[in-house]
Amino acid sequence: MKRFHIHVAVTDLTASIRFYSALFATEPTVVKDDYAKWMLDDPRVNFAISQRGAAPGLDHLGVQVETEAELAEMHGRLENAALPVDAQIGTACCYAESNKYWTVDPQGLAWESYHTLNNIPVFGESRNAQASPPAPEVAACGAPSSGKPVDMPVRSSSCC
Repeated sequence: MKRFHIHVAVTDLTASIRFYSALFATEPTVVKDDYAKWMLDDPRVNFAISQRGAAPGLDHLGVQVETEAELAEMHGRLENAALPVDAQIGTACCYAESNKYWTVDPQGLAWESYHTLNNIPVFGESRNAQASPPAPEVAACGAPSSGKPVDMPVRSSSCC
């Protein structure tokens, strides 16, 4: 079964956790120094926030799947949209190892479809092997920067 994914960049993680915990009437399932995630069943959403220097607001949207077969289906859907797709197999981001596919919609919003394989102890690693957190203009882990022209290949410079 698929789960809708929303990732929001925040400036104050503690205040944001307090707000979203009240909104969702539950505490996050994952809390780190720079990240929190709620795995909600009603509505079925993976809602994540992070405080990593990105501009506050919507970072990216996605669809989380439970099997490689569902991921292959989502990959086909993205390819049918006739937009560039960036494959990231075995990538480390958002405290998880995942197989994923990224694209950017015609409005410039980054979208991912992904299958989580394992939990890991770090937020992730840059695709350019940067040791520091991403620059403010860089989207979350692996996400292509919002606003990339749709006729250009999707290249991400950070992770999750």
